[in-house]
Amino acid sequence: MANQDYIPQSDGKFLEWVKILFTYVRAHLTEWGLSESLLTPIDALIAKFDADYARAEDPNRGKADVLAKNESRDALKTSVRAFVKAYLTFNPLVTDEDRDRMGLPVHKTTRTPAPVAHTYPDLDVDSGTIRRLTIHFYDQGSKKSKAKPAGQHGAEIKWAILESPPASLTELTNSGFDTHTPFTLEFDENQRGQTVYFCLCWENTRGEKGPWSEIVSAIIP
Repeated sequence: MANQDYIPQSDGKFLEWVKILFTYVRAHLTEWGLSESLLTPIDALIAKFDADYARAEDPNRGKADVLAKNESRDALKTSVRAFVKAYLTFNPLVTDEDRDRMGLPVHKTTRTPAPVAHTYPDLDVDSGTIRRLTIHFYDQGSKKSKAKPAGQHGAEIKWAILESPPASLTELTNSGFDTHTPFTLEFDENQRGQTVYFCLCWENTRGEKGPWSEIVSAIIP
């Protein structure tokens, strides 16, 4: 429906739908393991709304009639939602075909798998603190937004201190992971002035990695 609500908006259609709904429910009580007594308060609310609706539709109606109709509709809607949630939405004996026939939404039972990233993290390196490199990462082309791509748990970093640029990722023998920017790499005093090479990739909530960024370098301050 356009309003994304299974309950019809107009009073007349709501009354018609709710009668059909509970006629169907009553016919399947035993099959679904439900008691007839569960319908007693619903029946009373349906009867009241039916009567109030008829009076509110009368050309000679008054404001009190319209107010009574609105109040009984709200009470019935509240009760219907509670009943549907408690006994129909997740009841394993109620099939999706049943829910469709009752005009109820059919909920997915499995989650949509998290996508594998098709971008990689871009980054900036802050070397303003001695013996520390702070790596601020953000999605490729995202203008330094801290938001991760959809479905991504965080970013992995591979790094190593090397005397010359690595020929492949396998030479970056250290790794780390962070769910939020930035990474902070700490070093010893005797490592100051050496070159660190590193690259990053996104990893989704299932542990699947996207493409690696280019290998970049920084001098340990």
